[in-house]
Amino acid sequence: MLNGWDNNHDYHSFSNVERVRVTHLELALDVNFQTKQLSGVASLTLDYLDKSCRELWLDLRELTIIRIEDEEGAELAFVIDKEDSILGQRLNISFTSKLNKVIVHYVTSPDAEGLQWLSPQQTSGKTLPFLFSQSQPVNARSWIPLQDTPKARITFNAKVKAPSGMRVVMSAMNDAEAKLDGEFDFSMEKPIPTHLLAIAVGELAFGPIGPRTGVYAEPELLEAAVKEFEDTEEMVVTAESLLGPYPWGRYDMLVLPPSFPFGGMENPRLAFMTPTLIAGDKSLVSTVAHELAHSWTGNLVSNATWRDLWLNEGFTTYFTNRIVEAVFGKEQAELEVVLEYGRLKEELATTAFAEQNLPANVQKQDPNEAFNRFTYDKASMFVHDLEKRIGREAFDKFLFSYVEHFAFEAITTERFIDYAKQTLLIEHADQISEAELNEWVYGCGMPSCFAVPQSDSLDKVDVALSLWAKGTCAESLETDTWRVHHWQYFLNSLPEVQKQSQLMDLDNHFKLTDSTNAEIACDWFRVAIRNHYDPVLPALSDYLIRIGRGKFVKPLFTELQVAGYEKEMKDIYREARKGYHPSIVTQLDRLLNFN
Repeated sequence: MLNGWDNNHDYHSFSNVERVRVTHLELALDVNFQTKQLSGVASLTLDYLDKSCRELWLDLRELTIIRIEDEEGAELAFVIDKEDSILGQRLNISFTSKLNKVIVHYVTSPDAEGLQWLSPQQTSGKTLPFLFSQSQPVNARSWIPLQDTPKARITFNAKVKAPSGMRVVMSAMNDAEAKLDGEFDFSMEKPIPTHLLAIAVGELAFGPIGPRTGVYAEPELLEAAVKEFEDTEEMVVTAESLLGPYPWGRYDMLVLPPSFPFGGMENPRLAFMTPTLIAGDKSLVSTVAHELAHSWTGNLVSNATWRDLWLNEGFTTYFTNRIVEAVFGKEQAELEVVLEYGRLKEELATTAFAEQNLPANVQKQDPNEAFNRFTYDKASMFVHDLEKRIGREAFDKFLFSYVEHFAFEAITTERFIDYAKQTLLIEHADQISEAELNEWVYGCGMPSCFAVPQSDSLDKVDVALSLWAKGTCAESLETDTWRVHHWQYFLNSLPEVQKQSQLMDLDNHFKLTDSTNAEIACDWFRVAIRNHYDPVLPALSDYLIRIGRGKFVKPLFTELQVAGYEKEMKDIYREARKGYHPSIVTQLDRLLNFN
């Protein structure tokens, strides 16, 4: 126990997983776009860790429970506890004899936080509606009653009914040739954490990439998506050379509408992707590599609680960089690490020092707060540091053994530390000490041993920044060889205060306000907002209404708020809010004090 917390306990679940565990889910769902509801039957197979246990505690949020029965059809008594604003409610099911299965009949709320229902006008085709889920971190409980904790891995089968002519896909084995007759069957025979349960329903077409990779997308986006992600099969081969055979059979991707709140989500066998990755030049496909890398670190070896998220995201961010290096070259890989550190440096400057460690101590907070630059980028810097210390060849052996050792397990920070003590600290005692390991993981700020990442490729950008600071005009800056990463570095390295004439010069020459690259546009808008460069406001409004990715919308609304654009911020958010995913709406309502 550290800091007064039981670090093995999942504070974000009501479930009694230490006594009884759900091991398999048999799910039947009926999709109703008119009411924006799923009608479901969840049959839960139980494994008793405590043989005397005669109750099952499940997590739910805003679910209407119709009835609960055993496998013989006899009704079971249940109680639903008072609602917690973050965690939802505990469903306490009681029984007098040991049961193999508990069957829950239920209906979701139209406002379920884990589901977004889109009208035809919010899709590319404008003809059919769309539904997609986002279960991570604790939203699976808003569309399925279950033990919603990474500690409780389950296999599942599902039967889904949807309107004829629409395709249903899930985080399971999908059949690209399935008839669109309104009935779909799915199977996931490998145990997964519940936050990886996923579903989408819409007008979807499929494009193959390789023998085990492909893309589902709305027909209007499919060709561009296949072209953008055409290196995915090569990424899988590269990842296998690092981490062992790909464990999930297929790696397909689903390109979602722009309201999807993340860059990607690593749902096994069907990674969800934002359309903002389709830049036309493959400059943003490291997110594809990131979600692929999660197939080993996150899906195969998982965090036991949301405090331990860094074990997922830090190792995955590191693996992403290795895949990018192998497929796209060392220059791009180095650039991405420098940009990672830039994001981390910004958060180091704005985060309380006591919170600048790897374990996200969010036990009494919204687990969404765990998704920060420390669990991603500081954790990645830690893994990069380990590689530098012991050498790539030796570190690759450690990583391979680590993933193999904990395959299909959920582990805590402390279990990782214990494993490192038994392996790294013994085999490489001359390269890293226990004190240095603990400083990286539990220490705040950056360790004294940390070396800031560098890239020679940025020298030309530093020259441009120096010239710009001396008053050189935009036309004289040599930017012909710049990639997206160079532009991001340039925009993020500009002094906080810029003259209106300078911003106008940049904008007129490089057309930054009209950039079709979502990353460059976001970075430019942030510079413009903090300097009150009002010509960007119409394009900014369009951007925020069109795109719902949290990485972009949260910092941009924050910039508007800090810069004093209170009226503009509220007007834009009022219009954009109805198109955002419920989980982002919850976070932004709180951030912007919107009601």
